Amino acid sequence: VQLQASGGGLVQAGGSLRLSCAASGRALSSSATGWFRQAPGKEREFVAVCNWSGGYTYYADSVEGRFTIARDNARNTVTLQMNSLKPEDTALYYCAAGDYPDPRSATYHYWGQGTQVTVSS
Repeated sequence: VQLQASGGGLVQAGGSLRLSCAASGRALSSSATGWFRQAPGKEREFVAVCNWSGGYTYYADSVEGRFTIARDNARNTVTLQMNSLKPEDTALYYCAAGDYPDPRSATYHYWGQGTQVTVSS
């Protein structure tokens, strides 16, 4: 399966962005899908994950209440709605697909190329 993340950009603090993860070669509906991010000089960190149906979601404490992960299995996509963005949210955002909705990046088999999110203060 190939994953394509898109929707990143430059936004002011307090603004919103909507990231999208599109899959080809395999239905995303058969996988848990997660979002991770990596800022320059930092480790990659977990952001959010949903299970195959979207009925289960889990968020990092740092984004809980501001970000929402959702899936559209008919379009084979998973989105990450990001509201009330902060400068510390600036990072390269990746989507990934795996067997279980797990916050550990090592459990994911497929990764997208990343989309840059920059939040200015």
